[in-house]
Amino acid sequence: MVTTIDALTPEAIAARLSGAPEERTALIREGAQAGLAEAQAVYGQMLLDGAGVPCDPAAALGWFVRAAAQHHLMALNMVGRCYDLGWGTAPDKAKAAACYRIAAQRGLDWAMYNYATLLTLGEGVPEDRVAALGWLRRAERDGVGLARAKAVNVIGSFHEDGWATPRSMTDAAACYAQSAEGGDFRGCFNHARMLGAAGDVAAALRWLTRAGEWGTASFVAKAEAWLAKSDVAAFRSEGVAALRLGAAC
Repeated sequence: MVTTIDALTPEAIAARLSGAPEERTALIREGAQAGLAEAQAVYGQMLLDGAGVPCDPAAALGWFVRAAAQHHLMALNMVGRCYDLGWGTAPDKAKAAACYRIAAQRGLDWAMYNYATLLTLGEGVPEDRVAALGWLRRAERDGVGLARAKAVNVIGSFHEDGWATPRSMTDAAACYAQSAEGGDFRGCFNHARMLGAAGDVAAALRWLTRAGEWGTASFVAKAEAWLAKSDVAAFRSEGVAALRLGAAC
């Protein structure tokens, strides 16, 4: 039996996607119901975010599972995120790690980053920072965009703390700068820390503003608390102000 979405021409699909938000949502839902893995993954994300539909994490997880069953790697990663963070289900770090590991092994950069995070923390899997660093470096090598930037930021923290690699503040600073340029708000904050410690407060303040602009509310609160106690005097006043300025944007 031919489904409604199968009967649409490319031009009709393009028109609905570029039309009113309700039309786009209806088309994606139709595609998901028709069994299209990409539509299922997108519709799951919409339900998770409450974008154009009521927020429903449990329903989102259901659609991610259906797409993952069709080998959609980002959907599998999102199943992991749901179990990792308790979105629509009880938290289960072991299940999260299993999802991340499979998607990472199949080449998804976001899953490499997420799996490395659990390996670093020993959540759902035994702590293994050597393996974590290996996955982070693979995400750095093969990843793109924000996933790569986030992986590079964590590599910087490995260099800064001497985890699974010799401690090197020079290498850490280089990673943080690269991560910040790639758009990761944690990278922006860490880059600002390094610049402030090196005496370049003006540049540090600019990156703090970006960290505030791009960061989550919980991150900004923690960053502000750190700045308020910083050894860099300018951070305790101007730094907090720069962070708040970004958050207000």
